[in-house]
Amino acid sequence: MAKVIEINDPGDPRLDDFRDLSTADRRPDRPGGRGLVIAEGVVVVERLLASPYPVRGLLGVRRRIEALDLSDLDVPAYVTSAEVMASVVGFHLNRGVLAAADRAPAVSFDALASGARRLAVLEGVGDHENLGSIFRNAAALGVDGVVLGPGCSDPLYRRSVRVSMGHVLRVPFATTDEWPAALNLLRQKGFTVAALTPRASAAHLADAGLRGRRVAVLLGSEGPGLTEEAIAAADVAVRIPMSSGVDSLNVATAGAVAFYALL
Repeated sequence: MAKVIEINDPGDPRLDDFRDLSTADRRPDRPGGRGLVIAEGVVVVERLLASPYPVRGLLGVRRRIEALDLSDLDVPAYVTSAEVMASVVGFHLNRGVLAAADRAPAVSFDALASGARRLAVLEGVGDHENLGSIFRNAAALGVDGVVLGPGCSDPLYRRSVRVSMGHVLRVPFATTDEWPAALNLLRQKGFTVAALTPRASAAHLADAGLRGRRVAVLLGSEGPGLTEEAIAAADVAVRIPMSSGVDSLNVATAGAVAFYALL
Protein backbone atom coordinates (compact mmCIF):
# COMPACT_ATOMS: atom_id res chain seq x y z
CA MET A 1 0.00 0.00 0.00
CA ALA A 2 1.33 3.44 -0.93
CA LYS A 3 2.27 5.59 2.02
CA VAL A 4 0.20 8.81 2.00
CA ILE A 5 2.27 11.75 3.22
CA GLU A 6 0.96 15.29 3.65
CA ILE A 7 3.37 18.03 2.59
CA ASN A 8 2.84 21.79 2.85
CA ASP A 9 6.31 23.09 1.95
CA PRO A 10 6.85 23.49 -1.83
CA GLY A 11 10.61 23.44 -1.22
CA ASP A 12 10.55 19.95 0.30
CA PRO A 13 13.23 17.93 -1.56
CA ARG A 14 10.97 14.87 -1.57
CA LEU A 15 9.00 16.61 -4.32
CA ASP A 16 11.97 17.08 -6.67
CA ASP A 17 10.67 14.47 -9.14
CA PHE A 18 7.81 16.87 -9.92
CA ARG A 19 9.66 20.18 -9.83
CA ASP A 20 9.93 22.80 -12.62
CA LEU A 21 7.90 20.94 -15.23
CA SER A 22 7.59 24.14 -17.25
CA THR A 23 11.32 24.94 -17.23
CA ALA A 24 12.95 23.46 -20.32
CA ASP A 25 16.48 23.10 -18.97
CA ARG A 26 15.50 21.68 -15.58
CA ARG A 27 12.38 19.59 -16.16
CA PRO A 28 12.75 16.02 -14.85
CA ASP A 29 11.31 14.37 -17.99
CA ARG A 30 14.05 15.62 -20.32
CA PRO A 31 15.75 12.69 -22.08
CA GLY A 32 19.11 14.37 -21.57
CA GLY A 33 18.36 15.05 -17.90
CA ARG A 34 16.83 12.69 -15.37
CA GLY A 35 14.61 11.15 -18.03
CA LEU A 36 11.66 10.44 -15.76
CA VAL A 37 8.22 9.56 -17.06
CA ILE A 38 5.57 12.00 -15.81
CA ALA A 39 1.86 11.14 -15.94
CA GLU A 40 -0.84 13.68 -15.14
CA GLY A 41 -4.52 13.23 -14.41
CA VAL A 42 -6.30 10.28 -12.84
CA VAL A 43 -6.80 8.31 -16.08
CA VAL A 44 -3.21 8.68 -17.28
CA VAL A 45 -1.80 7.99 -13.81
CA GLU A 46 -3.89 4.81 -13.64
CA ARG A 47 -2.36 3.69 -16.95
CA LEU A 48 1.11 4.40 -15.62
CA LEU A 49 0.38 2.36 -12.50
CA ALA A 50 -0.71 -0.55 -14.73
CA SER A 51 2.37 -0.27 -16.99
CA PRO A 52 5.85 -1.81 -16.68
CA TYR A 53 7.35 1.59 -15.81
CA PRO A 54 8.65 1.56 -12.20
CA VAL A 55 6.67 4.16 -10.27
CA ARG A 56 8.68 6.40 -7.96
CA GLY A 57 5.90 8.41 -6.31
CA LEU A 58 2.75 10.49 -6.68
CA LEU A 59 1.82 14.08 -5.94
CA GLY A 60 -1.71 15.43 -5.83
CA VAL A 61 -4.58 17.03 -4.02
CA ARG A 62 -6.30 14.68 -1.61
CA ARG A 63 -9.43 13.91 -3.62
CA ARG A 64 -7.38 12.94 -6.68
CA ILE A 65 -5.03 10.73 -4.67
CA GLU A 66 -8.02 9.06 -3.02
CA ALA A 67 -9.54 8.35 -6.45
CA LEU A 68 -6.65 6.01 -7.24
CA ASP A 69 -6.20 2.38 -6.27
CA LEU A 70 -2.83 2.42 -4.51
CA SER A 71 -3.17 -0.94 -2.77
CA ASP A 72 -0.42 -2.62 -4.82
CA LEU A 73 2.09 0.25 -4.59
CA ASP A 74 5.00 0.60 -2.21
CA VAL A 75 5.83 4.23 -3.02
CA PRO A 76 5.03 7.57 -1.39
CA ALA A 77 1.89 9.46 -2.35
CA TYR A 78 2.35 13.11 -1.42
CA VAL A 79 -0.84 15.02 -0.63
CA THR A 80 -0.81 18.79 -0.79
CA SER A 81 -2.90 21.82 -1.77
CA ALA A 82 -3.43 23.02 -5.33
CA GLU A 83 -1.40 26.14 -4.48
CA VAL A 84 1.61 24.20 -3.21
CA MET A 85 1.38 21.85 -6.17
CA ALA A 86 1.39 24.80 -8.60
CA SER A 87 4.45 26.23 -6.86
CA VAL A 88 6.28 22.93 -7.23
CA VAL A 89 5.45 22.11 -10.86
CA GLY A 90 5.48 25.71 -12.15
CA PHE A 91 1.86 26.04 -13.29
CA HIS A 92 -1.67 25.31 -12.08
CA LEU A 93 -2.50 21.68 -12.78
CA ASN A 94 -6.23 21.26 -13.42
CA ARG A 95 -5.97 17.48 -13.35
CA GLY A 96 -4.81 17.56 -9.73
CA VAL A 97 -2.46 14.57 -9.65
CA LEU A 98 0.92 13.53 -11.03
CA ALA A 99 2.94 10.34 -10.94
CA ALA A 100 6.65 9.95 -11.69
CA ALA A 101 8.32 6.75 -12.89
CA ASP A 102 11.63 5.51 -14.17
CA ARG A 103 11.85 4.36 -17.76
CA ALA A 104 11.31 0.71 -18.57
CA PRO A 105 13.92 -1.21 -20.58
CA ALA A 106 13.71 -0.32 -24.27
CA VAL A 107 12.19 -2.78 -26.75
CA SER A 108 14.50 -3.71 -29.60
CA PHE A 109 13.49 -3.05 -33.19
CA ASP A 110 13.88 -6.72 -34.02
CA ALA A 111 11.74 -7.91 -31.10
CA LEU A 112 9.00 -5.39 -31.88
CA ALA A 113 8.86 -6.29 -35.57
CA SER A 114 8.99 -10.03 -34.92
CA GLY A 115 5.88 -10.01 -32.75
CA ALA A 116 3.67 -7.60 -34.69
CA ARG A 117 1.24 -7.74 -37.59
CA ARG A 118 0.58 -4.02 -37.91
CA LEU A 119 3.13 -1.30 -37.23
CA ALA A 120 3.26 2.46 -37.50
CA VAL A 121 6.69 3.60 -38.71
CA LEU A 122 7.46 7.28 -38.22
CA GLU A 123 9.99 9.53 -39.92
CA GLY A 124 10.60 13.06 -38.64
CA VAL A 125 7.52 13.33 -36.40
CA GLY A 126 8.88 15.95 -34.03
CA ASP A 127 5.70 17.46 -32.59
CA HIS A 128 4.97 15.95 -29.17
CA GLU A 129 1.21 16.37 -29.47
CA ASN A 130 1.07 14.68 -32.86
CA LEU A 131 3.24 11.88 -31.54
CA GLY A 132 0.98 11.37 -28.54
CA SER A 133 -2.09 11.36 -30.79
CA ILE A 134 -0.52 8.74 -33.05
CA PHE A 135 0.02 6.45 -30.06
CA ARG A 136 -3.56 6.96 -28.90
CA ASN A 137 -4.85 6.17 -32.39
CA ALA A 138 -2.57 3.14 -32.60
CA ALA A 139 -3.95 1.78 -29.33
CA ALA A 140 -7.53 2.31 -30.46
CA LEU A 141 -7.18 0.89 -33.97
CA GLY A 142 -5.23 -2.33 -33.59
CA VAL A 143 -1.66 -1.22 -34.27
CA ASP A 144 0.77 -3.49 -32.43
CA GLY A 145 3.69 -1.10 -32.10
CA VAL A 146 5.42 2.07 -33.26
CA VAL A 147 8.85 2.33 -34.85
CA LEU A 148 10.56 5.71 -34.42
CA GLY A 149 12.88 6.60 -37.26
CA PRO A 150 15.15 9.66 -37.55
CA GLY A 151 13.90 13.05 -36.42
CA CYS A 152 11.17 11.79 -34.09
CA SER A 153 10.66 13.34 -30.68
CA ASP A 154 10.63 11.41 -27.40
CA PRO A 155 7.26 9.69 -26.86
CA LEU A 156 7.83 9.70 -23.10
CA TYR A 157 8.00 13.49 -22.91
CA ARG A 158 5.22 14.66 -20.57
CA ARG A 159 3.12 16.29 -23.29
CA SER A 160 3.19 13.17 -25.45
CA VAL A 161 2.18 11.01 -22.50
CA ARG A 162 -0.70 13.38 -21.69
CA VAL A 163 -2.01 13.73 -25.25
CA SER A 164 -1.84 9.97 -25.76
CA MET A 165 -3.99 9.54 -22.63
CA GLY A 166 -1.22 7.29 -21.34
CA HIS A 167 -1.26 4.92 -24.31
CA VAL A 168 2.44 5.53 -25.00
CA LEU A 169 2.88 3.49 -21.84
CA ARG A 170 1.09 0.44 -23.28
CA VAL A 171 1.82 0.52 -27.02
CA PRO A 172 5.38 -0.82 -27.45
CA PHE A 173 7.83 1.26 -29.43
CA ALA A 174 11.38 0.94 -30.68
CA THR A 175 13.84 3.32 -32.28
CA THR A 176 16.09 2.70 -35.26
CA ASP A 177 19.01 4.60 -36.76
CA GLU A 178 19.17 2.30 -39.80
CA TRP A 179 17.29 4.48 -42.23
CA PRO A 180 15.79 3.73 -44.62
CA ALA A 181 17.44 0.30 -44.36
CA ALA A 182 15.04 -0.53 -41.49
CA LEU A 183 12.23 -0.67 -44.04
CA ASN A 184 13.99 -3.45 -45.89
CA LEU A 185 14.40 -5.31 -42.61
CA LEU A 186 10.64 -5.06 -42.10
CA ARG A 187 10.10 -6.42 -45.60
CA GLN A 188 12.34 -9.37 -44.78
CA LYS A 189 10.06 -10.12 -41.83
CA GLY A 190 7.05 -10.29 -44.12
CA PHE A 191 5.72 -6.74 -43.86
CA THR A 192 4.33 -4.75 -46.76
CA VAL A 193 5.65 -1.23 -46.21
CA ALA A 194 3.01 1.32 -47.22
CA ALA A 195 4.15 4.95 -47.44
CA LEU A 196 1.34 7.42 -46.80
CA THR A 197 1.68 10.47 -49.03
CA PRO A 198 -0.68 13.01 -50.65
CA ARG A 199 1.02 12.80 -54.06
CA ALA A 200 -1.41 12.18 -56.91
CA SER A 201 0.49 9.19 -58.27
CA ALA A 202 -0.02 7.18 -55.08
CA ALA A 203 -2.63 4.43 -54.99
CA HIS A 204 -5.91 5.02 -53.19
CA LEU A 205 -5.60 3.60 -49.68
CA ALA A 206 -8.80 1.57 -50.01
CA ASP A 207 -7.65 0.04 -53.31
CA ALA A 208 -4.14 -0.97 -52.22
CA GLY A 209 -5.14 -4.44 -50.98
CA LEU A 210 -3.54 -3.98 -47.57
CA ARG A 211 -6.31 -5.29 -45.35
CA GLY A 212 -5.50 -8.65 -43.80
CA ARG A 213 -1.80 -8.42 -44.61
CA ARG A 214 1.18 -7.79 -42.39
CA VAL A 215 1.59 -4.04 -42.92
CA ALA A 216 3.89 -1.27 -41.74
CA VAL A 217 2.31 2.16 -42.30
CA LEU A 218 4.99 4.76 -42.98
CA LEU A 219 4.13 8.29 -41.77
CA GLY A 220 6.23 11.42 -42.28
CA SER A 221 6.79 14.78 -40.68
CA GLU A 222 4.05 17.37 -40.25
CA GLY A 223 5.36 19.75 -42.90
CA PRO A 224 7.30 18.15 -45.77
CA GLY A 225 6.03 14.63 -45.15
CA LEU A 226 8.11 11.58 -45.99
CA THR A 227 11.49 11.94 -47.62
CA GLU A 228 11.99 10.70 -51.16
CA GLU A 229 14.36 8.04 -49.80
CA ALA A 230 11.68 6.65 -47.49
CA ILE A 231 9.01 6.57 -50.20
CA ALA A 232 11.41 4.87 -52.60
CA ALA A 233 12.20 2.24 -49.99
CA ALA A 234 8.52 1.39 -49.43
CA ASP A 235 6.63 -1.33 -51.29
CA VAL A 236 3.74 0.92 -52.18
CA ALA A 237 2.82 4.60 -51.89
CA VAL A 238 -0.79 5.15 -50.80
CA ARG A 239 -2.94 8.22 -50.38
CA ILE A 240 -6.22 9.19 -48.75
CA PRO A 241 -8.61 10.67 -51.36
CA MET A 242 -9.66 14.19 -50.33
CA SER A 243 -12.03 16.91 -51.44
CA SER A 244 -10.78 19.55 -53.83
CA GLY A 245 -8.76 22.31 -52.19
CA VAL A 246 -7.39 20.15 -49.35
CA ASP A 247 -3.97 18.69 -50.00
CA SER A 248 -3.22 16.82 -46.77
CA LEU A 249 -4.28 15.89 -43.24
CA ASN A 250 -2.57 16.26 -39.90
CA VAL A 251 -0.19 13.31 -39.54
CA ALA A 252 -2.05 11.83 -36.56
CA THR A 253 -5.38 12.11 -38.37
CA ALA A 254 -3.96 10.57 -41.53
CA GLY A 255 -2.49 7.78 -39.45
CA ALA A 256 -5.87 7.08 -37.85
CA VAL A 257 -7.54 6.79 -41.25
CA ALA A 258 -4.84 4.41 -42.45
CA PHE A 259 -4.97 2.29 -39.29
CA TYR A 260 -8.74 1.97 -39.61
CA ALA A 261 -8.40 0.89 -43.23
CA LEU A 262 -6.30 -2.08 -42.08
CA LEU A 263 -8.86 -3.44 -39.61
